[in-house]
Amino acid sequence: MADILLYHSVLGLRQVELDLADQWRNAGHNVVTPDLFKGRQAGTYDEGFVILKEIGLQVAADRAIKAAEQAQDGVVLAGVSMGAGMAARAWQQRLDAKGILFISGPGPWPNDVAGTPVQLHAARPEPFDEEEVFEDWQAENPGARLEVYRYDNVGHYFLDPALADFSEAASEQCRERCLKFLSAL
Repeated sequence: MADILLYHSVLGLRQVELDLADQWRNAGHNVVTPDLFKGRQAGTYDEGFVILKEIGLQVAADRAIKAAEQAQDGVVLAGVSMGAGMAARAWQQRLDAKGILFISGPGPWPNDVAGTPVQLHAARPEPFDEEEVFEDWQAENPGARLEVYRYDNVGHYFLDPALADFSEAASEQCRERCLKFLSAL
């Protein structure tokens, strides 16, 4: 069983993250879903970036870090898209993280992560990042136990059935791989 913080995308805390958290809870994990936008949601990425600008990236990051500070020792930090970046920021403060789970994009590496299990799930091609971003990110790995899964010809947030990005096959495969990762921690 893992204690998990799941950070939402730039669209806000929506049903897809709540469903993912429930799936992980049903597998025996404890999951907290911090609402970095305090109830605000968006239907498109452009609307989400407007909300993020209004709230402020630093305010959202401070909320993510505060949630991580309040978490149990050995927490698993997970995030979707913008939430992956927030998980990475929290990781800077919680180098004791038991594992890191990035969905729909990578987050920056802390300096001292030798042996930390990290799993990445992302579209290929990824509409928000050039392929070199993923190549460079993997090459910069400072010693994490890294698993990378890429999903061909799907949208950015392929887990979300409310978006045109959705891919049922990729979503199922990603969810299965995440559960396997979490159960191994």
